[in-house]
Amino acid sequence: MNTFYAAACQTAFESPESSSQIKERVNRIRQIIEQTIIGYEPFFDVRLLVFPEFAHTVPIYDSVAKLRDKLAVPLPNEHTDQYQKIAKKYGCIVQTGTFLEVDPNYPDHVFNTTCLISADGILSKYRKVNPWIPWELHASPHDIPGYTEDPFPVVETELGRIGVAICYDWLFPESIRQIAFNGAEIINRVSAYMDPWGATPPMDWWTLFNRARAAENRVYVVAANQGAAFHQYPPFSWPGGSMIVDYDGRILAQADPGPGEKVVVAPIHLDNLRHERQRRIGHDMQAHFRSEVHPYARASSFPPAKGPINAEELKARIQLAKGIGNKT
Repeated sequence: MNTFYAAACQTAFESPESSSQIKERVNRIRQIIEQTIIGYEPFFDVRLLVFPEFAHTVPIYDSVAKLRDKLAVPLPNEHTDQYQKIAKKYGCIVQTGTFLEVDPNYPDHVFNTTCLISADGILSKYRKVNPWIPWELHASPHDIPGYTEDPFPVVETELGRIGVAICYDWLFPESIRQIAFNGAEIINRVSAYMDPWGATPPMDWWTLFNRARAAENRVYVVAANQGAAFHQYPPFSWPGGSMIVDYDGRILAQADPGPGEKVVVAPIHLDNLRHERQRRIGHDMQAHFRSEVHPYARASSFPPAKGPINAEELKARIQLAKGIGNKT
């Protein structure tokens, strides 16, 4: 399918206290999927739906042990099964909001994870590579010695080659560039980007980085932001502004900034993208990338974890990284 519509869908739930509250959120998200596909059907063929970070759970506890006990779940689970069912019913692909994930292969850690789900089940599982430290206590794949799974999976689907990254990942051009080098044509942004760095000038980092990453990697960006108000997720308010951007950095659709559930849709023209990638000689930043002249990317900076992750451990690693960074 060379032309279809994508939907950036924002949620606005109360902050959950336990994993038992995930089910009601999944039920509402399924309603949003159904309402979007059916409601737009006379006009648009919506096939890809993207949801925000923390749509299921948010890290409100101050230790990994509490997060594991109260909020974290394994993946796949009954909730991903529900997304598979609705994907099969409507022939769509869903980029889930994030789960706090536990995995018996990594028993001391919690991951912040989103799944790409189709009628065939989970196509990819992405664990946030750059947690928003020191506030987030999730592990990065970078923290785990001998981690063998691809930290930047890209999946070949009937809608094109799809990758994803979560919120703070987008402030690291290296992470998004790696997804692009892995072959992505569409990169979903699953985000909980809070005020004051939202969609409103002068600090509209949300819009700035979505457009920049789209243009510099020649990809479509489908960016779903959390739309929760301050009272729902203190101490932060998340201003929405969910958007879809084309491969030249043009905003194709954007929700008005402000809290609340909102959905915006826009066309994805894969033939156009592929033609432009093939045609262009100028502004082909992947082909022009002079990797050998950038030694900083080959040097260790922020060191992996050497033990349990907690706020003090993260602050110590940040201070160490500052010293390393000043020497490079």
